[in-house]
Amino acid sequence: MAKRTSTVDPGNRANKARASAASGDDGKITALALGPAPLSPEMAAYFAKCEEKLGFVPNVLKAYAFDSAKLAAFVAMYNDLMLAPSGLSKLEREMIAVAVSAHNRCYYCLVAHGAGVRQLSGDPVLGELMAMNYRAARLSKRERAMLDFAVKLTAEPALIEEDDRARLRRSGFADRDIWDIAAVAGFFNMSNRVASATDMRPNSVYHGQRR
Repeated sequence: MAKRTSTVDPGNRANKARASAASGDDGKITALALGPAPLSPEMAAYFAKCEEKLGFVPNVLKAYAFDSAKLAAFVAMYNDLMLAPSGLSKLEREMIAVAVSAHNRCYYCLVAHGAGVRQLSGDPVLGELMAMNYRAARLSKRERAMLDFAVKLTAEPALIEEDDRARLRRSGFADRDIWDIAAVAGFFNMSNRVASATDMRPNSVYHGQRR
């Protein structure tokens, strides 16, 4: 049997180490002095599952770990919106997360969910376009309508009218899908504001994923 050779680029690994050291993102996760509380058995198991599947625990979970009830509520809402069955694909939900976070200029969510778009799409360029300007991407009519709605809801929620919902319906979205678009956009507007208020820092590993 041939010996498997490593595909890790030492130079790339060194660059990642320098980036991590420069940003300090893996050390001081937020600007608030909130120490972790003891994890419940359920959350301890969830953290272990993250380590097993991802190789790390996302810093947002560590940031919420000062309060067990808030951590459990955040995890439940995130998993329901982003992972549960929906008329929206997981990639579409990640695209909403990044487009909303780009409007809000949220460092944590742009880095973490930009990596999610790259991973789910297999397209590093799409991940960059979502973070920089989704309007420059060659999107389908469905995707463009979805993101326009999510960003308008972010920037000018009082201006959402029936015409906006009608455009989504014409693009193939059911009313339940419209609810899900709004819920994902609303969740990330909340998350963006909490992350910005606390200077929440993303795991440095996200920067190099799926490049």
